[in-house]
Amino acid sequence: MEQKSQKTKKIHEKENVILNSVSPKFNRNMIAYHETGDLFADTCEIVESAQSIAYAAVDTILVQRNWLIGKRIAMECLDENGKSSYGKKTMKKLFAELKEKYGKGFDFSSLYKYVKFHQEFPQILDSLSPKSGRPLSWTHYRILLQETSPEARAWYAKEAQEQAWSVHTLQRNVSSQYYYRMLMSQNTEPVEKEMKELTADKLEFIKNPVITE
Repeated sequence: MEQKSQKTKKIHEKENVILNSVSPKFNRNMIAYHETGDLFADTCEIVESAQSIAYAAVDTILVQRNWLIGKRIAMECLDENGKSSYGKKTMKKLFAELKEKYGKGFDFSSLYKYVKFHQEFPQILDSLSPKSGRPLSWTHYRILLQETSPEARAWYAKEAQEQAWSVHTLQRNVSSQYYYRMLMSQNTEPVEKEMKELTADKLEFIKNPVITE
């Protein structure tokens, strides 16, 4: 009996080693697992970790889908010089066909955004690799497309990814022209402090903005 208990203990220890080695701290695709002595808290951590990973996975797929749709439309609208033209007639036809097949979800405005997304972020698929850090959601990219300056857009995208800005934080910073104020200020500390104070309580738990898509 004691031998069996020792064997069970060793198996349990081995499981803990495996679980600890794939902690979300090192692999964002694994569900968190801890035994803290609080069953409810540990279970909540598993549930919320799984939700976070699931939402992030759906968002990544949505970003890929929209970028690829944009690319396909752009390729269809290439002119004789190999440049992508607006293709309004082509997109209207595609919109009508998609609406008939799928119903809501693909309006003309969305298709235009997809094309612009492909044009403004030509290397986007590289940024979705696990080595590139936490990827931005499609909602983040929709906000970034509001910015007309390529330099400002690139800066916002970099900061949003590195600082893990929520959608709310990114929208606030773009709307308040945070990039330009930082650029014009000789002392950037007050500008940074203001931004952090305004968004300190806005780094909300990941919500699912993609279900209605």
